Amino acid sequence: MKYLIVISGPTAVGKTSVSVALAKHYNCEILSADSRQFFKELNIGTAKPTHEEMQGVTHHFIGNRTISEDYTAGKFECDALKVLDTIFKKHDVAILVGGSGLYIDALCNGLDDVPFDKKLRDELTTIYEKKGITFLQQELKDNDIDYFNRVDKNNPYRLIRGVEVFRLTGKPYSSFLQKKKLDRHFECINITLEMEREMLYKRINLRVDKMINEGLETEVKSLIMFKENTALKTVGYQEFFDYFDKKTTKEKAIELIKRNSRRYAKRQISWCKRDKNAVWMNPSNFSLIINHINSCLNLIN
Repeated sequence: MKYLIVISGPTAVGKTSVSVALAKHYNCEILSADSRQFFKELNIGTAKPTHEEMQGVTHHFIGNRTISEDYTAGKFECDALKVLDTIFKKHDVAILVGGSGLYIDALCNGLDDVPFDKKLRDELTTIYEKKGITFLQQELKDNDIDYFNRVDKNNPYRLIRGVEVFRLTGKPYSSFLQKKKLDRHFECINITLEMEREMLYKRINLRVDKMINEGLETEVKSLIMFKENTALKTVGYQEFFDYFDKKTTKEKAIELIKRNSRRYAKRQISWCKRDKNAVWMNPSNFSLIINHINSCLNLIN
């Protein structure tokens, strides 16, 4: 039997440190399910783990794509399954870690074949450019309240995808994400990291300050020519683009990054609550996490 330990939770909760410690404990490899850390050009603003933080543990799906690519959850599912096949030839355990719930669901449960229409997507992109993001938000809210409540409402690509699917099929995008779990050749042990909300928000604010000190403004400035790319329509980058376009001040941009990061964390928590199999644990209780995993391994065996 093969096992995939799934570590999820909101941004800044401590997923990286816990997953690395687990990988060292179980002598295994890590797959990242952070949809922003896939891209090699995004480093500071995505809190991509450094070589020092990885502590020699092999990581997959970090900096393996370029922002010019459109990398979907479906593609990740296929790629990650191939990587797991290779890992499980050498090890019985692997770790999946990240805050992108859709990508975690794709690997653990599988996704339905979601319809795609490039012409309609181009039309919706044009509508977004003319009417703004509020138009997309309202149409998605009217037709798919479930996905609307979970999606990053400031990410036009995600909104366009939801609207596109509904217009194509008459069915909400969320209905394609609720299929019966596929049979996998591995068992998932799901752990969601949590901490007191005030402490989490403090950690988020401190992380943003650290990003600013490490040169986030310079990183974003170097990517201005790509600012319309899907990968850059995300917290930490959009706010600085607005500052460079003189739509706001630098101080306000930093304040908005903190606020939007906290809002993103709330949406991640809401997504995690959908997983009824997950056990919620504080990252500071590492021994309890180990005990829980070991008990699961014994029960499964």
